[in-house]
Amino acid sequence: MRAFKPTCFVLEGLNSLSTTYYFYYIYFFAEAKFGFDKLQNLLLAAGLGLSYAAASAIGGKVAQAWGYLPVLGLGSLMMGASQAFGAGADSLAVHLGVMAVAVVGMGMTWPALQALVSEGEERQRLQTMVGIYNLVWSLVGAIAYLTGGALLEAFGLRILFVLPAALNAVQVAIILLLRNRHPASFEAVTTLEEPNASAPVAHVPSGIHPKTFLRMAWFANPFAYLTINTVVAFGPAIAKSLSLSPRYAGYFCSVWMFVRTASFLLLWFWPGWHYRFRWMVVAYLGMVATFVLILLSPSVAALVLAQVGFGFSIGLIYYSSLFYSMDVGETKGEHGGIHEAVIGLGSSAGPALGATILYLAPQIEHATAKAVGTVLLAGFIGLLWLRRRER
Repeated sequence: MRAFKPTCFVLEGLNSLSTTYYFYYIYFFAEAKFGFDKLQNLLLAAGLGLSYAAASAIGGKVAQAWGYLPVLGLGSLMMGASQAFGAGADSLAVHLGVMAVAVVGMGMTWPALQALVSEGEERQRLQTMVGIYNLVWSLVGAIAYLTGGALLEAFGLRILFVLPAALNAVQVAIILLLRNRHPASFEAVTTLEEPNASAPVAHVPSGIHPKTFLRMAWFANPFAYLTINTVVAFGPAIAKSLSLSPRYAGYFCSVWMFVRTASFLLLWFWPGWHYRFRWMVVAYLGMVATFVLILLSPSVAALVLAQVGFGFSIGLIYYSSLFYSMDVGETKGEHGGIHEAVIGLGSSAGPALGATILYLAPQIEHATAKAVGTVLLAGFIGLLWLRRRER
C-alpha cells in the first residue's frame, strides 16, 4: 500500500477542492438562485450535516469491508455524476436531490482517504502521515474557499457544479489507473494490514488512558464543526453586514482556514500536545470565544482577528480527533467513519440550533451567537466530566 500513498494525497487534494467548492458555496447559490434567507440556509446546513453523519458512519464500515480504494472511487463517482446533473437543473427539488446524493458520496470518500494514508504505519510515521494529510486537505480547501467567490462572479452559478464534477472525474480516472497498476489494493482491507501497525500507546504523560483521549476528542470535535458550519452558513449574512461581495467574502472569510493549516503544520512537528488535556481545554475555550466574535464582528478587521484564534483552536481539536482515531485501535476505516460521523453531527447541530432560535426568537439581538455559545459552554462541562469520570 505504501507504493501508491503519494497518489492518495493527490486524491485527497482533489477531493478537498471539489467538496469545498460545492458544499461551502452552496449557500451563496441557494441565496442567489432560490432566494434563501439566513433561516433557510441554516436549515439546509443542518440537513446536509445530518445526512453526512449517517453517510460517514456507513461509509467507514463499507470501506473497511470492501476496501478503501473501491469505496473512494464509488463516492467520487456519486458526487461527480450528481453535480454534472445539477449543472443543467433549475428546480429546487432537483437540487436538493443532487445535494443528497453528493453528500452520501462525500461520506464514502473521507473515511477511506484517512484509512488509506494511515494503514500499516508505525506510530512515529503515523504522526507524519496524519500531518501531511491534514496539511493537504486544509490548505487546498482554504484555497478553494478563497477563490470560490471570484469564480462565482467570473463564471456564474453553474461553475459550482461543473468544476467539482470535473475534479471528481479526474479522481475516478486516477483510481482506475491505480486498479490496473496495483490490483491488490482493491481487495478487502484485512489482506493489506501489516501486523502490529498500531501497537498500544506505551506512555501517556497525563496518566489518562489513551482511549479516554479518543472519546474526549470525538466528543469535542462535533462542537468544533458546530461552530464551523454555523459560520459557513452565516457567510452570506456576514458578507451583507460588512458590505462584502462574494469575491471579497471569499477573501476575508477564509482566513480561519489558512490559520488552521498553519496550526496543523505546528502540531505535526510538535508532538508535545499528544495526550495532554490542558491543550484540549485551551483550544476548546478559545474556540468558544472566537466563534462569538466572528458572528458579532463589527468590522472586517475584527472578523480577521477573530478568525486567527478560531483557526488555531479548531485545528488542535480536529487534529486530536483524527490522530487519536488512527493511533488507538486497528480498524482505521471504521474509526475514520466515526471521526467523520461526529463531524456531521456537529455540522448539523449548530445550524439546526441557529435556525430554531431564529424562528422562535427573531426579535432577540444576536440570538444565534448567544444560543450556540451557551451550548458550547455546556459541551465544555461535558468534556470536564468525561475526564473526571475516566480518572
